Amino acid sequence: MQSRDEVARTLTIGVIEGDGIGPELVASAVEVLDAAVAGAGHRLELVREDGGAGTYRRTGEALAPGVLDRARGYDGLLKGPVGLPEVRRPDGTEAGLLGGLLRGGLDTYANVRPLRLLPGVATPTRYAPGDIDYVIVRENTEGLYLSRGVGVRNDRAAVDQLMMTRHGVERVVRHAFELARTRQGAPADGVSRVTCVDKSNVLRSFAFFREIFEEVAADYPDVDHDFRYADAAAHDLVATPGHFDVLVMENFLGDILSDLGAATVGGLGMCPSANVGAEAAYFEPIHGSAPALAGRDLANPVSQILAGALLLDHAGLPAAGSAVRAAVHGAFAEGAVRLTDGRPEGGTRAVTAAVVERLVSG
Repeated sequence: MQSRDEVARTLTIGVIEGDGIGPELVASAVEVLDAAVAGAGHRLELVREDGGAGTYRRTGEALAPGVLDRARGYDGLLKGPVGLPEVRRPDGTEAGLLGGLLRGGLDTYANVRPLRLLPGVATPTRYAPGDIDYVIVRENTEGLYLSRGVGVRNDRAAVDQLMMTRHGVERVVRHAFELARTRQGAPADGVSRVTCVDKSNVLRSFAFFREIFEEVAADYPDVDHDFRYADAAAHDLVATPGHFDVLVMENFLGDILSDLGAATVGGLGMCPSANVGAEAAYFEPIHGSAPALAGRDLANPVSQILAGALLLDHAGLPAAGSAVRAAVHGAFAEGAVRLTDGRPEGGTRAVTAAVVERLVSG
C-alpha cells in the first residue's frame, strides 16, 4: 500500500506575498517547493491572497475579505513578511501586520520555531554544526500578547494583562511533547526532552503554566522533561544549547528567546516558523519585511524556504520537506551559499538556484 507521501497529489497552497522583501522571498520559496514536490511526483496549485501593509494602504484593512475562511481549506498558507514603517493607523501604531489577525482568526495556537546551526554559517559563538538543534514551541494565542490593542493607559500609568487558560496551556504543551517524539533528541545526549520555560517563581500565571505542564508530562513517560526560569533559559541557550531538544513557553517569552536563539545560528534569516492549529496552519519567516532591501536581490531567502519545508511536513509530504532541508544543508556545506553579515553572497536568486539545483540532481 502506498503511503500518503508516495501517492501523487496536488497541494493547494494559499500565498500571501507580504511587503518589502516578502514577494522576493516567497517567489524563492515557491520555486524551491515546486522543485521538491515535482521530484516526488506531486504538483502545486497556488492561490494568491491579499494581505499586509500594502493591502491596508489600498483598502483600509490588512487582510482581504474571506482569507480566513479560505485558509482552512488549503493544505497550508505560505506567508511572506509584512509591514511597512510608514503605513500607520490613525492612532500611530503600525498597520498591515497580520500576526493577531491570522493567529487569532485561525486559532493557530502553536508557533513552532526550529533553530539549527548549519555548516558554513558564521555566528558570534564557537559552536559547530550539529551542536545547536532545538525547537521553540511558543503558545500563540494567549499570554501577554492577548492584550494586543486592548491595554489600558492614561498619562500616568498603563497596564497590559497576561492571561492563560487551562485549555490553551494544555494543548500547546501536548503539541511540544508530540513533536519531541518525532525528533532525534538533544544534540548533547540524544535524549528526547521537553523543557518548560516560565517565571513561576514570580508570577501566578506562570506557576499555573508549570502545573499544567507537569500534568501533561505524566502522559509522556517516554519523553524526558525539565524546567528553566526564563532568565536562566536565556543564559543556557547560549552557554549550553546542546542540552535542548524542544522548549515550550508563553507567547511573549517565546518571541524574545527565539530571537536570541537565532543569533546563535546565523541570524533571523535562517529561522522559519510554523503556526499550527486544529483546522489551519500558516508558515512564515520570523523576521520583518526589510523594505530598504526590497527589489535589490540582497535578502536571505533561507528562512522562507525552510518555512516552505515545514509546510510540506504539515501537508503530509515529509519526504519532500526533508529533501528541501537537505538541499539547503548541502548548499551551505558545499560552499555554494555563503553569508556576509547575514546577507547571501551572490544574492537571493543565487541561493534559490543553489537549493533548486540540489533538489533536481537528487
